[in-house]
Amino acid sequence: MNILHLSASPRGDQGDSHQLSSCIVEQLLARHPGAGVTRRALAGGALAHVDGDYARVLASASDETGGHGSLGCSERLIEELACADVLVIGTPMYNLTVPSTLKSWIDHVVRIHRTMRRTPGGKVGTLPDRPVYIAIASGSWRTGERARQPDFLEPYLRAVLPMIGLKDITVFTVEGLGLGPEQAAASRTQARAAVERFFAVQQAA
Repeated sequence: MNILHLSASPRGDQGDSHQLSSCIVEQLLARHPGAGVTRRALAGGALAHVDGDYARVLASASDETGGHGSLGCSERLIEELACADVLVIGTPMYNLTVPSTLKSWIDHVVRIHRTMRRTPGGKVGTLPDRPVYIAIASGSWRTGERARQPDFLEPYLRAVLPMIGLKDITVFTVEGLGLGPEQAAASRTQARAAVERFFAVQQAA
């Protein structure tokens, strides 16, 4: 098994989304000890936004796969994703949605003529489906009755990833992190327990 672990937290190893997604990777490794893990940090300027060459290829309806700049980067990221049996994403919620670093990765890998194609019924993904685990961290409440703000993050990921064929999506969340140290500690404990329960059920099935 090959695991691709993306982390969009600018706090690196200290980020709650990174830590929760790392917990997911730990659970996967416990069940597949021989699995390999490719870790890609997206923050800190690690991934540039798409450029003119990329836009030119999209506008020309070309299936070109080579090139320099972001087109070449796009190809490498797509190959990296295609080689993964499992995708794990750790991301904070920024201004109701994904941070720009994760959006940049999405722009690189969601590419017409490469990971999706147009059909009369809409866009269809060309990548084989595989499990996708997403760990989301938010300072306030993102879900449930206590949420007081729109959530464009999870619905967006659940819409854009199937466009390239990734439909088996499971989301874990750690929220209320900005509501005081006691609430943050409780949220972290609950989130980790939710991950452990999920994989325990998976193993028993």
